[in-house]
Amino acid sequence: MFFLIIIITLQDCEIIEILFTMAYISFDKQHLVNLEFTMNKEILRSNRSGAFCNTTIIGCNTRKYHGLLVVPQPQLDNNNHVLLSSIDETVIVNKEEFHFGVHQYEDGTIMPHGHKYLREFSAEPIPTLLYRVGGTKITKEYIFAENENRIYIRYNVVEAAQPITLRLNPFLAFRNVHSLTHENYDANRKYTPLKNGASWQMYENYDPLCLQFSKSVEYTHAPLWYYNTFYIREFERGYDAVEDLYVPGFFEVNLKQGETVIVSAGLEEKSPATFKRQFESLLESRIPRDSFEHCLQNSAQQFIIREKEGTRMFAGFPWFGSCGRDTLLSIPGLILTSGDKKTFKELLKYLIDTMKGPFFSNRYYQKSLYYTAVDSPLWFFLILQKYENMLGATKKSIWKDYGEVMSIILNSFIDGTDFNVKTLENGLLYAGNENLALTWMNVFCDGKPYTPRTGLNIEINALWYNALRYAVEVLKESDKKNADLQKWNEVADKVKDSFTKCFYNEQTGVFYDYINDNERNNEVRPNMLIAISLPYCPLNDDLKKKIFDITRSELLTNRGLRSLSPRSEFYREVTIGNHRERETAYHNGTVFPWLIMPYVDAAVGLYGKTSLPYLEDLYNAFEEVIAENGIGTISEIYDGNPPHESRGCISQSTSVAAVLYLKYVIDGLKK
Repeated sequence: MFFLIIIITLQDCEIIEILFTMAYISFDKQHLVNLEFTMNKEILRSNRSGAFCNTTIIGCNTRKYHGLLVVPQPQLDNNNHVLLSSIDETVIVNKEEFHFGVHQYEDGTIMPHGHKYLREFSAEPIPTLLYRVGGTKITKEYIFAENENRIYIRYNVVEAAQPITLRLNPFLAFRNVHSLTHENYDANRKYTPLKNGASWQMYENYDPLCLQFSKSVEYTHAPLWYYNTFYIREFERGYDAVEDLYVPGFFEVNLKQGETVIVSAGLEEKSPATFKRQFESLLESRIPRDSFEHCLQNSAQQFIIREKEGTRMFAGFPWFGSCGRDTLLSIPGLILTSGDKKTFKELLKYLIDTMKGPFFSNRYYQKSLYYTAVDSPLWFFLILQKYENMLGATKKSIWKDYGEVMSIILNSFIDGTDFNVKTLENGLLYAGNENLALTWMNVFCDGKPYTPRTGLNIEINALWYNALRYAVEVLKESDKKNADLQKWNEVADKVKDSFTKCFYNEQTGVFYDYINDNERNNEVRPNMLIAISLPYCPLNDDLKKKIFDITRSELLTNRGLRSLSPRSEFYREVTIGNHRERETAYHNGTVFPWLIMPYVDAAVGLYGKTSLPYLEDLYNAFEEVIAENGIGTISEIYDGNPPHESRGCISQSTSVAAVLYLKYVIDGLKK
């Protein structure tokens, strides 16, 4: 009670500064004036259409994917497009101008230096910045609409000795997220007046960008191109990194202490009278980022895309689209841990509706679907097992809903199907050729798969065995007279008899990662861990423990599991450089958080509750990264060597899902 009395007696500006300090994720002036620090910290918010806002915490864009309003344009190519790149604020006090924007240019120039006016950043409950210019203090808050392509930005004059003028300059791009733009004569420089704002449509067939204010403003149309904006992260990744941005004019609004103005940027004109209500409603619906678990839950929501074609899942932001494998790997952590049966069924329906033979679409790009994944159909069976165990579904209901799909997958793989996928006489599953990469290790260099793993793969055949055994158990309860029951059981028996002989060398104690006519690859990779994590495993407990011990010793880190042992001559310590350098490293030492899921299942399966302290340590270690790169989320990958710097997408569905699944298992063990 005493604490509350103190707050009540403070001035408004002091209250705000205390709230910043108390926030779970916050940074002070000392951090914010350091560009090396702030330009590695990004905020992200998406909506159910896949649109998003993504920039650094100080608003300086460092990627071509950054923008305040990045939206799908299905009438063009169904990719995301950056419409509103950024907004530069200028505060005018006594005719003196203070510029809050921050841009980096090709020659290394930073202009303006808006970060020097920053005092605090907080992620709770939404990204909020506190600026100070002399005796004037202003907060800036971002919130992204969940069910429409619109961002709201709220400016609040916390303290001002006299009225001020706030000037806003919008920077427009109107281009695909994967490309860059430059000054051109095709750009339409006209504007359309709106209620408290204006709209622009730089190119034909684009949706217009509508920028409006919650109160009356003055717009001055003064078209300019700003040249040579530089995106340092693209430069580091070996891509083109310079573009020109179009600024059509500027808005000015007069404000005094205690006044607020809300800016709306969307694809349609809207009544400014609704902005305040919409902002507050969105704010109330947010899961707060006031704890590690809440950050994960908040992040988990952002991968779900709901369209008229169905519900699907984004693999990662800001550049990945949908991926069948990633969807299946993410479902346990993102969906089943929260008991969301409705979304679970919707996601599977989308995958099933877009199947091609026994294969789920593994990539969705520019309205085209790609199917090169032999493991996704087998992960499908594990997801059904987790659906049964985590949400209490019965085997009979699973067969009723998904029996046809299970049959298509298993019988196609037994008979032989696309991509040279076939069952051998010994029951093992063969897949691929030298020009294909059908497993999760699927990067390409110079048009060829870097890790093709053609032939018999240890995790694919373990998944194959698990799928067959589970399907047999489902049929025993649901349809005992089904002709497939005996067939699937016989193939499963063959796999069990062949698996250890094929993948374990008793003389050397080595487990082969994959085998074909030309090679028996004995690199230490996490694929053997996947094999021992499954409910039905063809290996005995002694061999399972041996694999687990090797995994812990050579692959486990506090960010997930390495994709290759550091003892290998092909091991890469970091995943940096141009495209070729990064692809070379991607599956040769890079740490993947998603591999925590099979690690957890293997640990609990072998050691039960005694694994709890180690799993808790792993979970707690991930809290360190929640404010390191993507604020409030988990990155796609991390370097193989300490300090395990984050790389790749700043927010990855499989990474967030794995940590949420880890928490779910920990809670279950405690109960």
